[in-house]
Amino acid sequence: MGGLREVAAPFVLPGPSGVAVRDRLKHLTAEDEEVLRLVGDHLGTLASRDLKARCAAGLDHDAERWAERKRTLTQESSSRWAGSITKATHDQWALARRGQLAHIQSLEAGVATITHRLSLPVGERGSKKAPGGYRSRQEWFAKTRRLHLLDDRLQAARVDREAGVVAVVRGGKRLLSTRHHLDAAQLTEEQWRTRWEAGRRFLKADGESGKPFGNETIRVTLDGQVSLKLPAPLSYLANAPHGRYVLATRVAFAHRGEQWRDRVTANRAVAYRIHEDVLRRRWYLTASWTIPPVKTVPLATARTNGLIGVDTNADHLAAWRLDAHGNPIGEPLRFGYDLTGTAAHRDAQVRHALIRLLHWAKRHGLAITVEDLDFTAEKTREKHGRRKRFRKLISGMPVSRLRARLVSMAAELGITIVAVDPAYTSRWGAQHWHKPLTSKNRKTTRHDVAAVAIGRRALGHPIRRRTAPPPHDRSDRVGHRTVQAEPVALGREGPRPRIPGPRTRSVRAVRGANAGNQDAQHRSGRPAEHEFWLQDSLPLSL
Repeated sequence: MGGLREVAAPFVLPGPSGVAVRDRLKHLTAEDEEVLRLVGDHLGTLASRDLKARCAAGLDHDAERWAERKRTLTQESSSRWAGSITKATHDQWALARRGQLAHIQSLEAGVATITHRLSLPVGERGSKKAPGGYRSRQEWFAKTRRLHLLDDRLQAARVDREAGVVAVVRGGKRLLSTRHHLDAAQLTEEQWRTRWEAGRRFLKADGESGKPFGNETIRVTLDGQVSLKLPAPLSYLANAPHGRYVLATRVAFAHRGEQWRDRVTANRAVAYRIHEDVLRRRWYLTASWTIPPVKTVPLATARTNGLIGVDTNADHLAAWRLDAHGNPIGEPLRFGYDLTGTAAHRDAQVRHALIRLLHWAKRHGLAITVEDLDFTAEKTREKHGRRKRFRKLISGMPVSRLRARLVSMAAELGITIVAVDPAYTSRWGAQHWHKPLTSKNRKTTRHDVAAVAIGRRALGHPIRRRTAPPPHDRSDRVGHRTVQAEPVALGREGPRPRIPGPRTRSVRAVRGANAGNQDAQHRSGRPAEHEFWLQDSLPLSL
């Protein structure tokens, strides 16, 4: 046990800090679409120039340069459009910095792993804590070359980070790379160009409290009328006073519509984004706003009636209900999803699985516990070597997306989400729970018992079903204990306390000495087997 890492305590996940709803812009005229494309292209050009200026400034950027950039943009758009563009630029630059740091950490991990394995003799076996040497001289030589390659990349990345240099592509690096592989993507140059232009448009505006309907740039009234402030060079396209263009459509947010109406009625800030789905040839409007932090339920309250342990896998969620004492109740459930196909299909599959899980938890009034998973540093080729299937497996698990979706959807239903340390849940769950929960009529998988282990850890119970029996001739002759130890009980691995009562039906119920004394320890003529015993009243673990 000394080689195991310390397991972190469970905690309640905080609720979402913002919401977003979307509706389709139906019945747009050809003129409406043309105006949206012209405005988006113009603002997208300004956003690209501003991003270039921000990246050129690097770490030397300050408030004065920010103000100068905003003044330059205002001349070709408006002050509010300029504010939205500069804010989006800063967010994109900060995101690129975080991605750069993650890339450096991945390179450092790869260099450390290869260096360690190259220092070992060829063919030396590894352990659970550290990998062994490479299998052959050929592989050893290939890894020496890869070490030089990774080291060069690492040094270049460190130099860029110290200088504040980042690599950003407006429209997406993946779409940019697709331009060189149109045949593989089954796209024509014209189709790719349409997607590229749509991805680089800029049609989003931050909200402002106190202004009519919470946004002066893109305004949506209570009856669903959508209008936008045109940039100065395109003011000739206006069809309404004050340089505004009103779209020939109405929006009605079906989801969270009442919340949206409350905000726009009170003139509270609402941010809007307009974008075109090129594949479907549709336009959408997304509204978003921040919400105050949701007051989370204390962990002790979430444990009151038990909870549902959930094990996340590449193709399904394995869930099992546990009572307050950590005992599994009923049958395990599995909520499957298919992560092949488009991103929209994958997202729909995850949402469908989560809503079924949440409805089950809502019916029983229980909290849900999940693992605090993070595979950011676990996908490297150097860490897992030839285990391509395993690398593909963990790369395909929608950990971050599933967690964000779960927290957001659970907050709407008033369900508490508890996160636990994922260390050893699958291993210990299989060790202590797979056999007792498997029968002729129920085939329990490792994922099901992992859900039990996750739930018990969230409840504060050890994953082990019972306390360990003491050595020979101290109690029960190494028989199985039936008392579940409390997580804070000192010496729970020692002899259990003496409780008066009959041990077997053939012995009368009398009060005996404390079992901790154990006559066998100091009197050879009176073995502990002759002492009296009564079953504890605490619920039994299965």
